[in-house]
Amino acid sequence: MTAFAHSRTSGSPSSRRRFTLALSVEQLLLISSLFWLFSANRLFFAAALKDRVAGDASSWSFGLAIGVMVLALHVLLVGLVAHRWTIKPVLAVLLIGTACSTFYMQTYGVYLDPTMLRNTLRTDPAEASELLSLRMAGHVLLWAGLPLLALWRVEVVRRRSWQRALLVRLGVLLLALATAVAAIMSVFQPFSSLMRNNKEIRYLITPANYIWSLGAVIAQDLKGAAKPRQPLGLDAKPGAQMSARAKPLVLVLVVGETARAANWGLNGYARQTTPQLAQLPELISLPPVEACGTNTETSLPCMFAPIGRRDYDEARIRGSESLLHLLARAGVQVQWRDNQSGCKGVCEGLPNDFVSEQNAPGLCDGKRCLDEGLIADLDARLSAAKSQSASTHLWVMHQLGNHGPSYFRRYPEAFERFKPACQKDDLRLCSKEEIVNAYDNALLYTDHVLAELIKKLKARSDEVDTALIYVSDHGESLGENGLFLHGIPYAIAPSQQTQVPMLMWASSGFGANAGLDMACVRQRALQPQPPTRHDHLFHTMMGLLDVHSSVFAPDWNLAQNCKTGAAK
Repeated sequence: MTAFAHSRTSGSPSSRRRFTLALSVEQLLLISSLFWLFSANRLFFAAALKDRVAGDASSWSFGLAIGVMVLALHVLLVGLVAHRWTIKPVLAVLLIGTACSTFYMQTYGVYLDPTMLRNTLRTDPAEASELLSLRMAGHVLLWAGLPLLALWRVEVVRRRSWQRALLVRLGVLLLALATAVAAIMSVFQPFSSLMRNNKEIRYLITPANYIWSLGAVIAQDLKGAAKPRQPLGLDAKPGAQMSARAKPLVLVLVVGETARAANWGLNGYARQTTPQLAQLPELISLPPVEACGTNTETSLPCMFAPIGRRDYDEARIRGSESLLHLLARAGVQVQWRDNQSGCKGVCEGLPNDFVSEQNAPGLCDGKRCLDEGLIADLDARLSAAKSQSASTHLWVMHQLGNHGPSYFRRYPEAFERFKPACQKDDLRLCSKEEIVNAYDNALLYTDHVLAELIKKLKARSDEVDTALIYVSDHGESLGENGLFLHGIPYAIAPSQQTQVPMLMWASSGFGANAGLDMACVRQRALQPQPPTRHDHLFHTMMGLLDVHSSVFAPDWNLAQNCKTGAAK
């Protein structure tokens, strides 16, 4: 900085001072923390002070105390890694990260907890590009560009020896810690009550939220990378019916993306968003199903774990093999096909491919493929299965579905029946009606894909016993209470993000050879109590494929009490 100023001012000290501002590391820490306090934490203060009266003195004292806490917290966090040579690069990264974070928090109502950070880090380039917009660029330019310009003009000065500087830094960090503790203690009772009843609002404190969450994700990933996945169902084996099978069996599991039960035509939505599926009398449509999570990173591993949401343990789930590994161990031929951002470890080490690799004519644009690409070669796959008599197959198809915000990109033009539909990646530029129209059009396309899939399975049912299960991974907010997209912490997530549709279909041969009374399965599925959850998927799949293991929990098999006499 000094060299730059010198080249422009011919070495004049007085001229150089006009171009630079000399600050110590500690001064720069305080200024940046004050900037974030007032520019990046509007949502946190709004949530923390929501039920307080503005004219009440206690509200002001509470607000002042938590403000001091946030200020001291950021001085402490950044001060741990900042010294004369790193302070400016660290602040530059945090300014950009904070500007991006506040844009998405304010625009879509997201919370930057570890799950959301993991979801963000796993986003592929195509998904990320849809989240970029001119509004975001303007926001980042204002809240990061201008501060970066000011930071460029700062000269970090050394005013003391390194020994004394170390003592000063230690003193500043201890003072910041003491100040944060004192601020909390001064309002401990209301603050502890707030945190106890609204734990999620801590993830609105910015930039501390994504700093902490990023560290948590990295630590967990490093811990997981240090040891292999724990085996699941080492005792898994085929049951008597699988062993005695004379005809090949194919069960297709379609994992939907971002389809919410509230807009699902078969669940009573005012619009018929599932007209083709509604024409299939043998189809079983379940009441709204409770999802494992509110984003793919959480839901997908959870859906394929034996414990599910009822006994949720993220470390255990991510550190263990999935249902697919257990089934493969018992002799089921498992294949995962993806049209999104991967299987999140669920299919690790098992046969898998991407729709983009198939490059089905007319279905891919170089960035994304339409979901019909999942079934483009289904007839050929069924023919191959037919040649393997007595074989058992599970084909998992992971949809792009209704992944936002670009709902209009998820379906061909022929499915744009609800108009006007939002044609923009930035949902804030569209009305709520336009957003819902685009979302419902995408559901119409999923209806078409599933109906075509069932049609193909039914056409080959004389040669191969076939069945289908469809269930979405999580739902979506479409502007309710100012929320868009998904990923809200599960404890406070609205039903639009946690309730999803689920379907079951089976050929007559599948039911007969699996020893199932399909009328009984239908009756069980239609019962609202106990509610169906993602937790049922693991054990229902084991039951349908007749795989035995000690991890099987019969009470969570939706078809458990529907065995015919010979199969009981």
